[in-house]
Amino acid sequence: MPGGDLIAQGLQDLADNVESPAALLILIGAPRLQHLGIVIPSSSLTQATEPPEHRLYALLAADDSDSAHSRYNALIRTLVSFERAAECVS
Repeated sequence: MPGGDLIAQGLQDLADNVESPAALLILIGAPRLQHLGIVIPSSSLTQATEPPEHRLYALLAADDSDSAHSRYNALIRTLVSFERAAECVS
């Protein structure tokens, strides 16, 4: 499935309490992913007060502020593609 490797990495990072772009993407998509039957690991990352969307953008901007916007949008598109493909399979 498109983006499956990124989703798998995000689930693993979340289980390991690693705040990575992939883990934050899982938190962004959690409601829809759970609806699709994907188990979201419990993590201390879910306790943060700042929304995962803001945290993802800040993490990307800290790495390279010039490309943060386009990388953020690409990650969101990958998440949506995965969710749509998963809906077709289930």
